[in-house]
Amino acid sequence: MLSLSRLRMLRELHRLGTLAEVARALSYTPSAISQQLSLLERECRVTLLERVGRRVRLTDEALTLVAHTEEVLAQLERAEAELATANQRVSGTLKVASFQTVVLSFAPTALTLMAERHPDVTVEITQREVGPAFDGLLSHDFDLILGEEYPGMPEPVRDGVDRAELLSDPLRLVLPQSGPLSTRPRVLRDLADAPWAFDPVGAPTGAWARMECRAAGFEPTVRFDTPDPLMHAHLARTGHAVAFIPALIAAQYLGGTQIFGLPGDPQRMLFTAVRAGRSAHPAVRAFRECLAEAARWEEPPSPVHVLEASERTV
Repeated sequence: MLSLSRLRMLRELHRLGTLAEVARALSYTPSAISQQLSLLERECRVTLLERVGRRVRLTDEALTLVAHTEEVLAQLERAEAELATANQRVSGTLKVASFQTVVLSFAPTALTLMAERHPDVTVEITQREVGPAFDGLLSHDFDLILGEEYPGMPEPVRDGVDRAELLSDPLRLVLPQSGPLSTRPRVLRDLADAPWAFDPVGAPTGAWARMECRAAGFEPTVRFDTPDPLMHAHLARTGHAVAFIPALIAAQYLGGTQIFGLPGDPQRMLFTAVRAGRSAHPAVRAFRECLAEAARWEEPPSPVHVLEASERTV
């Protein structure tokens, strides 16, 4: 009988590419992962790994084994979901990964709904950006993740993942109410010389913000580089920067600022994702329902002003 834990290590090596990454994901040492995969080779009586320089490559036999492992893991999760459905009460621990603006906005309402309707379910939330959250989902570290997708930057389709859209969240321009940066712009290019607060360039949020400015005909001066949207809002409120902020947090956290709509009304899409084999689990279904209900209650305020469209340079 092949060891499921070793099969999972092989699967993770296929997904992550290096022994070091597998060791990090599964909390082992690289040498321990290598030893376990050597044992798996002896169990299978075929060569699973080939050395290519300093790296290892999976053989065709290993790839066949990975495909079967995916099926086995998904089938086990479907079996667990069926057994859980037979119980009259939804119970268990649900591990969730979410990014900050959801935790700040409607996630607390969803948690309240879960506590009222399903008190035997414990929901644990870890803050992660979308890329690391997907890694954790596929590594079985999380049962459900909340993700976001920005205009023109679609998230890749991942095999074995069930995705459900939650809501579209308009993206707004935020300026101080007073001071040198408070002058109302007509078009986005009027802010070409302003200091900006952006997410890091490697984040989808930061990449989209820079693309939006470049499309309007200027290279933004990023004075403040931080992934914290509340810091962006605070810097705008105190007169030190202008920023793009999701409308979802506007009502609670953008007091003392001016909020402008952007030409074309760009919106990010918020979604949940679970492994396909886990999608029918009662706790997963229940939390998705609570999230969707909480999201429907959110109604971002409409901006007082909307920037005019300027000739885009892209």
